[in-house]
Amino acid sequence: MLSAFLDANILFAAALSPTGASHELVRLAALDTYRPVASALVLEEARRNLQRKAPDVVPAWDRLVEVVGFEIVFPDRKAVEQAAGYTVLKDAPVVAAAQLARVDYLVSLDRKHLVENVDVVRESGLRIVLPQDFLAVVRTT
Repeated sequence: MLSAFLDANILFAAALSPTGASHELVRLAALDTYRPVASALVLEEARRNLQRKAPDVVPAWDRLVEVVGFEIVFPDRKAVEQAAGYTVLKDAPVVAAAQLARVDYLVSLDRKHLVENVDVVRESGLRIVLPQDFLAVVRTT
């Protein structure tokens, strides 16, 4: 089954907009269309940002996380430190978690530090894409 690690910004966007590609990816994950993966840190970051910027959405977000049934991974410190060698520190836990999960894709809205950063793509060995690009893959498989 196709798999994807969803970055916190994808989950945040999905919770706030019912019409975007991020929301559609989460909806499809809930339907078992692909294997959704996240880390505890990513889920915590998305929830914390929602709590700060859109607290009324948090109860629905909590239910959604339960329904989706994310596979949760926990990268160790060594893996995060290795990823920090070629990506910005704030994204190292995301890259390390995606590598640990051995996903087909890492899906993020962070163009500058992840999606369009050729060094991170090369060093991590990950296919890092925008949500609309992964959505196109999901729809063709």
